[in-house]
Amino acid sequence: MRFMMLVKANADSEVGTMPSEQELNEMGQYNAELVKAGVMLAGDGLHPSSKGARVTFSDRTATVTDGPFTEAKELIAGFWIIDVKSKDEAIEWARRVPFVDGEIEVRQVFEAEDFGEVMTPEMKEAEDKLRAQIAERKS
Repeated sequence: MRFMMLVKANADSEVGTMPSEQELNEMGQYNAELVKAGVMLAGDGLHPSSKGARVTFSDRTATVTDGPFTEAKELIAGFWIIDVKSKDEAIEWARRVPFVDGEIEVRQVFEAEDFGEVMTPEMKEAEDKLRAQIAERKS
């Protein structure tokens, strides 16, 4: 089961405060543990929302709003995608993140099987081909 661990933004991350050398070292060690355990698929930190944009849709029309965005608690400052056996295991990994303060939201990623009959065999085949192309690009 894949899970995304979403690091919620805070005032420091939104003004672009960089982590200390110690914090970077601790995060590197944590990431190494994820890799050694064979569960880490991806993970990165994000620039502040002032360097981003939001695209909203209404009646199929896209509207772009440049950052920054004011509701810092609703913003994402980073993420990991992990592949584990259960939500409980994902939560255990989230509990081990070396944060002094912060918030992590743990969310399961949809798999093709989760869509049931709505996902036709043709759609599943097309999805599998796309994933194979992505994997090929990474190697």
